[in-house]
Amino acid sequence: MLISRRNILQLVGGSLAGSVLPAPAWADSDPNSPYAQRSIGSPGAPVTAIEYFSLTCTHCAHFANVTMPQVKPNLVDTGKLQIIYRDFPLDSVALMAAQVARSLPADEYYPFIEALFANQDDWAFVPVTDPNNPPDYAALLFKYAALAGMDQGSYNAAIADAKLKAWILAGQQDAESKYNIDSTPTFIINGKVMPGAFEYDAFAQIVAKAAAG
Repeated sequence: MLISRRNILQLVGGSLAGSVLPAPAWADSDPNSPYAQRSIGSPGAPVTAIEYFSLTCTHCAHFANVTMPQVKPNLVDTGKLQIIYRDFPLDSVALMAAQVARSLPADEYYPFIEALFANQDDWAFVPVTDPNNPPDYAALLFKYAALAGMDQGSYNAAIADAKLKAWILAGQQDAESKYNIDSTPTFIINGKVMPGAFEYDAFAQIVAKAAAG
């Protein structure tokens, strides 16, 4: 069973439980740093969509698997839209996956999260047949990290990185306090908060309206 988001702070250390974490810095001089921005599309695009998402969210998977195959070629690759990815993990498995994704080289980030969303049932929602022997989510997730070129030692370091865990959670708290985000996916499109796993036509209309000002 996945652990609810309200218990994540307890999982990453008692000293963090109930605390207000400092707001994260979203830039880093090294583009491959786990703390650097992860995005697709041109920074000069007329529309920027910040997507707050959880890798174990089925609605996020729907957007990634159904809507993004049209969004990327029609809006991102044509220079109309930049998408910036921000983590909003809904449970401990999503938090672990986010840490791994951010620990990969920047050019492996988007293909990795694409693969996780496309195969979400394989690594995030394995049926629990024995309550005393729950699925080994770390081992299941490692299969995909290995395909992205991560070795076991680097993987173990990524999921044990307490600083990165705290940074991701700080970003989540920042989103909650600044934008009242409480569900995924939620987009901030040219400054406007818009929750929901949009179908392509609706999303394209929102982007066109934002571009028109």
